[in-house]
Amino acid sequence: MCGIVAATAGNNIVPVLIEGLKKLEYRGYDSAGLAVIAGNEIERTRAVGRVAELEAAAGQIAATTGIAHTRWATHGVPAERNAHPHVSGGIAVVHNGIIENYEALRSELTDQGYVFTSDTDTESIAHLIEATLQTNGNLFAAVRLACQRLIGAYAIAVIDQTQPDRVVVAREGSPLLLGLSDSGNYAASDASALLQVTRNMVYLENGDIAELTASGIRISRLDGTPVKRPVHVSELSADAVELGNYRHYMQKEIFEQPEALANTLEAVGGSKTIQPGIFGAGAAGMLAGIDSVLILACGTSAHSGYTARYWLEAIAGVPCNVEIASEYRYRTSVPNPRQLVVAISQSGETADTLAALRHAKSLGQENTLAICNVPESAIVRECALRFITRAGPEIGVASTKAFTTQLAALFLLTLVLAKVRQRLAPPQENCFLDQLRHLPVAVNKVLALEPAIEAWAERFADKQHALFLGRGRHYPIALEGALKLKEISYIHAEAYPAGELKHGPLALVDANMPVISVAPNDDLLDKLKSNLKEVQARGGELYVFADEDSQIPESDAVHILRLPEHYGELSPILHVIPLQLLSYHVALVKGTDVDKPRNLAKSVTVE
Repeated sequence: MCGIVAATAGNNIVPVLIEGLKKLEYRGYDSAGLAVIAGNEIERTRAVGRVAELEAAAGQIAATTGIAHTRWATHGVPAERNAHPHVSGGIAVVHNGIIENYEALRSELTDQGYVFTSDTDTESIAHLIEATLQTNGNLFAAVRLACQRLIGAYAIAVIDQTQPDRVVVAREGSPLLLGLSDSGNYAASDASALLQVTRNMVYLENGDIAELTASGIRISRLDGTPVKRPVHVSELSADAVELGNYRHYMQKEIFEQPEALANTLEAVGGSKTIQPGIFGAGAAGMLAGIDSVLILACGTSAHSGYTARYWLEAIAGVPCNVEIASEYRYRTSVPNPRQLVVAISQSGETADTLAALRHAKSLGQENTLAICNVPESAIVRECALRFITRAGPEIGVASTKAFTTQLAALFLLTLVLAKVRQRLAPPQENCFLDQLRHLPVAVNKVLALEPAIEAWAERFADKQHALFLGRGRHYPIALEGALKLKEISYIHAEAYPAGELKHGPLALVDANMPVISVAPNDDLLDKLKSNLKEVQARGGELYVFADEDSQIPESDAVHILRLPEHYGELSPILHVIPLQLLSYHVALVKGTDVDKPRNLAKSVTVE
């Protein structure tokens, strides 16, 4: 969601702030702004729209200390008055997250004479820090004391015109890291924003507050206790977040899937057997004692969980429940201390999933596993076991390679649990491992279908609705296909188990409602064919992603695209890729903003 970049150095940091914001554009935002200390005064520039508009508005501003922000609207409409940074007296603040007690703070501060000019919760932070500064002239101490009164989630960066050589930052619930270099020190909500200046990163913990100067940093807890945090050398490279020769990041990330899957599966690349240790040092003992699996996730990650439920129950014989994380902690559930709780998140900072994980642990469910793409993230740090998918940075808001690598990780979990429960015979284990190792090659073959999918996309340009159908373990793939089409083309799409057509959705089918079906050659194919006949009988137009040997005949109203090979249990990983490509090319035809779809954000770090 919102993005933060802050810097204090011996040289002009405005280009660093602007470039950092550009690297954070993928997170989703509606306005941007920066504030610097120039001539011992705060100079602020804000703009509704893209970072390019802020860059133009900033002109020739130069300074050695400053903060910058991209905002995704929560409190208050997208407007310049609501854009960050917010100022109070001689200080400026940027903020990610939501302050839950902002109304009480706003009332208190209004009574003290502070005038609010925005609709945001953030402005109350600015006035609170300024008020605290009146009785404590040290910015670090004032921010520390003010943060003790904040309820909610936040990552903040603060500058003070009377202390122009420093930036103070703090975090509670929203991600924030520091970047260290010989020329200066920096802070950001995402490492990608700082790769331009350093790869040396310090990840702040909840309750940390840090002071940055050009020559060093200091970190303490909110109670004032000094702490040290380790320096990590980021494995990301600046090239990894560049677009290269692709038109959009989404297209780049779709075509990076063979490499991403190869990286994810490297743990079993040369192995003749699969071991629990790929999930962490204590995995063997923990997994041997579990009797069920609970998957917590949102959006695309939830769809990976729904797919895994079929694998876990069919192959490992483990009961599995998948909960939408944003709902799980708000209902009364029955805790099971022998249950493995799996939290799935691309960023590892998804607020709903993190809160659901903490809720599950509060109920006594301590057997936890993170499946995540970011090693240093909060969800990874809070789980007993972890599997890092190694998909590489995913910039496009619509997730692609994160999804397929999550599926690969969940299939590995299935095999480990099956082996621990003595349900995986050596010949079957060898077969599955061979299929996994061949997966990048199989994905490359599917990507070669792009020209045919591009031709299909032309037919969708004037459509307003679409139905996606799947059966069994491919129903979640239909869900994912519908989500992708909604996200980036703004065509309303729904997905159903194909057998549910006659229980309601069939009423929507007519010549103007394209029906997209996932049709692998599995044991449900004959059932699916009958469902497709129901669509044909109502004048519907079918677009079918079938396997080479599925024997579904083509006609004027039945368009078939055949995948090169049937891939058994791993078929969902192959069948989602043409759905990703279809959504991408439909969005191109419609001319939408593929990488930054309206109203959406990449990392959902607020509830």
